[in-house]
Amino acid sequence: MKNPCVAHRGFSGKAPENTLAAVRMALELPFVRWMEIDVQLSRDGVPVVIHDYTLDRTTNGHGKVREMNWEGIRRLDAGGWKGRAFRGEKVPSLDEVLALVSGKLRLNIELKTVNDMYPGLEQAVIDQVNARNMRDEVVLTSFDHGALQRIKALDPRFRTGLIYDSRSGDPVSKLQELQCSFLSIRFSRLNPLMASLLAEQGIQVMAWTVNKAREMRRLAAMHSDIMICTNRPDLWGDTFIGK
Repeated sequence: MKNPCVAHRGFSGKAPENTLAAVRMALELPFVRWMEIDVQLSRDGVPVVIHDYTLDRTTNGHGKVREMNWEGIRRLDAGGWKGRAFRGEKVPSLDEVLALVSGKLRLNIELKTVNDMYPGLEQAVIDQVNARNMRDEVVLTSFDHGALQRIKALDPRFRTGLIYDSRSGDPVSKLQELQCSFLSIRFSRLNPLMASLLAEQGIQVMAWTVNKAREMRRLAAMHSDIMICTNRPDLWGDTFIGK
């Protein structure tokens, strides 16, 4: 059993991250089983797929995502920064991504929020996933403990995951406290002892962001269930399947 490959923000090594172009390129690789995306809310409450809290790095727009309506975000170019071939790519809505991947791969949907930055984000994401009958195809993850608690309060049937990036602390107890069965962790924070303990507890682990073959092999040697999240799913294929 090879460690599952997770395309980080789609095939973001070659296509502009969190765009439909990146999603489609990931879907072209048959060994990609999962994809990780980031979701925030526009000012008028539309769940949009974008990583940064501002539009500046990955679009030709400026300012905060939460301060622009969906119609304005939709008009931006989210691909030109990556290369001329991607000019005209748009910031997709969550619903567009769900429609594209439904029945094809599973999604790790990160809710990009801090405290009460996006009131209604959890409900909006839950509603769109349920509308497409995809609850069993997704895990909802976040750094924000409040967001994870709100998800469970709104619909306890959803699987949730904690994103963890600390050199200290006890992620296992925190996962239990938050009723999470999934841990998203920076790959450098993971060690064989932790990996074994998490596996014994039935916690699914995703290590991010792994873009070197030697790190992929090191993680695979820890445990066969560790999910490897990478900008370069093609490199995962070269490493575990061969050219």
